[in-house]
Formats: sequence, structure tokens, C-alpha cells
Amino acid sequence: MKVVTGVVGNDVHVVANRLIEISLKERGFEVFNLGVNTYLEEFIDAVVETRADVLLISSLNGEAEGWCRDLQSLKSNYDLKDVIFMIGGNLGVGEMNPAEIVPKFKDYGFDLVFHQVDLNEGLDVLEEYLGARR
Repeated sequence: MKVVTGVVGNDVHVVANRLIEISLKERGFEVFNLGVNTYLEEFIDAVVETRADVLLISSLNGEAEGWCRDLQSLKSNYDLKDVIFMIGGNLGVGEMNPAEIVPKFKDYGFDLVFHQVDLNEGLDVLEEYLGARR
């Protein structure tokens, strides 16, 4: 399984990004890591180019909402119905209601949304999700 990953927008959390890459590789995924400061369009281009099965976007500075609002629109330009779109990290800033975060990001077009969830827990859910789709 191929996974494109990286940190969205103006987020420079290099260590977390590297830990995600290592964890994915240890679970047997082929990883294409775009690094930090990545625009949504770059993620979509990489998914198309690599024929990835999963796009895993991370954000730790809480500004993912502003960077990911156009996912549904970008997805509509390509045949990506078989790609799993996943986002995780700290997805809210300030006084955002945590109960509203997951539905909001699902409306943006993400299949799996993890706000302040342990990395391994999120990857366990991804693997279960992949298994259920087979």
C-alpha cells in the first residue's frame, strides 16, 4: 500500500512528520513523504502521480482547517474514489469546539479524522479501515 504524507500549510513540525513516516514504514507501507509546509494541491498531485492508496495529512499548529477546506473541490478534479483521505494531529485553534472538528473535516472530504489522537491508535484504525475495504 502506498501512502502520501506530510504536514499541511505553514506548519513546520518536522519531528512529528518523521515519526509518522517511520511508523508507516514499520507497518509495511510504501511512504512518499512530502515534508513540511505542503500545500493541499501538492498532496493531491503526489497522490495522482504515485497512485497512492492513502493520503495522510498531519497538522500540529492547529491551522489545518484553513488549509484543507478545498479538499472536496480538488478531489472532484480527479478520479480518487478509491483513495483514503486521512488527517490527524491538533486540528483546531483557540476556542474551537472539539466535538465539531471531526464532522467538519469529514465535510471537507476526509474519510478518517483524528484530533489529538495517539499516532499508533490512528494507524491502527487506518489498518482496520483498509482491511474492511478489501
